[in-house]
Amino acid sequence: MAKIDHHGGCHCGDVRWTVRAAASLVAWDCNCSVCAMKRNVHFIVPAADFSLHTPAERLSEYNFGTGVARHLFCRRCGVQSFYHPRSNPDGVGVTLYCVDEGTIADVEIRKFDGRHWERSHAATGIAACSKVAT
Repeated sequence: MAKIDHHGGCHCGDVRWTVRAAASLVAWDCNCSVCAMKRNVHFIVPAADFSLHTPAERLSEYNFGTGVARHLFCRRCGVQSFYHPRSNPDGVGVTLYCVDEGTIADVEIRKFDGRHWERSHAATGIAACSKVAT
């Protein structure tokens, strides 16, 4: 599956990035305590396929629970356009609705039961999303 460049960022534009991914995406709708509150529907890519164009001082970080997930927010508008998920610490979760229009052909949305994280992690195969294809 060929990868293309998708561009996106936060609401105010202070955070901008490019992600290499297919035009047809698989996105995850998680019901963990934080994703459910912010309606974080996201797709996951290997970290090497994500390029942040924003200086680190424009971001704020939030951690909870195990502390593995790195939730990053724009310091100005508060939007989380990407993060480093617990399910894929070697990858980046990109908020689907923060991708600029025009490059996504279609999206399959899958459920991730973050309230029962260990069981869902094993059952869904989500960990494979951040592995580099060989």
